[in-house]
Amino acid sequence: MNAQRKEIGQARTFIKSGKNFDRAEKLMRDLLRDSAHQENVKIHTILCDALRKQYEAGNMKMYLKQKMDTAELFHLTRKMFMAFETLDSLDARPNKKGEVKSRYRDKNAQFLNTYRMNLFNGGVFFTRKQQYPTAYRFFDDYIDCARQPLFSSLQYPDSPEAAYWTLYCGYKMQDPNLALKYADIALKDTAHLEYAYEYLSEIYKKQNDTERYVQSLRDGFFHFKDNQYFFTYLMDHYNAVQQPDSAMAIVDAALEHDADSELFLFAKSNLLLNTGRYDECIALCDTMISRNDSLADFYYNAGVAYMNQAFIIKRDQRMTAKTRKKVNEKYNKAKDYMERYRLLAPDQKDKWAAALYNIYLQLNMGKQFEEIDKLLR
Repeated sequence: MNAQRKEIGQARTFIKSGKNFDRAEKLMRDLLRDSAHQENVKIHTILCDALRKQYEAGNMKMYLKQKMDTAELFHLTRKMFMAFETLDSLDARPNKKGEVKSRYRDKNAQFLNTYRMNLFNGGVFFTRKQQYPTAYRFFDDYIDCARQPLFSSLQYPDSPEAAYWTLYCGYKMQDPNLALKYADIALKDTAHLEYAYEYLSEIYKKQNDTERYVQSLRDGFFHFKDNQYFFTYLMDHYNAVQQPDSAMAIVDAALEHDADSELFLFAKSNLLLNTGRYDECIALCDTMISRNDSLADFYYNAGVAYMNQAFIIKRDQRMTAKTRKKVNEKYNKAKDYMERYRLLAPDQKDKWAAALYNIYLQLNMGKQFEEIDKLLR
């Protein structure tokens, strides 16, 4: 007890002297390491005073443009909130009669409310420094104030922007649980909603939560149709699970938004090709080529459509002179498109070489066939 009184007295002396506040903090933290002292309100009160004085001194240095470590000041902010919240939990314990009579709550809540925004600012500061675990703790504490009894009289509303940054930091840390902690609130932050849907999609994908992954992509797409991320990954998903009707619904919605988008129209040409609607695919490709004759991928899709039509005729019809003529017409059409594709996309040899090999073989074009044959060896 004598040692405890001595350290408490020394800490008070440091605080009254206007310096050595950090030493006063250390004395109190050393006492609190002993479980016998951990519920001593007096020790917690002095610890709060020491931290408050440190913070105010650092804040004054910043105001006077004197040398002060910004990161240290933010860390002091967080330590101060944690210490005051702990004090409040002890101060609010029922007395022997079962009554709760907080001595410090109102005063401390009003004091801390003045500096609460610095928890948010600290989160922003450490986010910019890419110190995501630290940044996350600041944003988490900022949001958590709303549920702390200490601040119950202030009735803090939801904090969508801070919630968004916890989503961002959790995503950067590749920790889905942290990222999703305030996800519902983060989606209320309209300024960052587009990015929020992207991060949520990536997180659900990492968790193999297909239902939520697709839903977040759809939500993102219908809010932000110009963002290629949502459209592209939705197409990839629906193609992978062989749901062409769902894919076409997305394409049609996209084209209703922007009927001239090359991305959306190319996706539609792919769907038409993959679902065997070859005439529609060719018509769409021809329309796009008439607008811009350097759109390589539309030549490829049209060429493949003609090749597939030739294959179907060979498969389903008895081979007569008339049938052979129809087949050759399709292959000749395919040849024109595929040769143009080769000129426009010479680096895509894996695509055009195999196609031209088959075309030249079917049309009995020996010289051209031999060239492609050598390329493929």
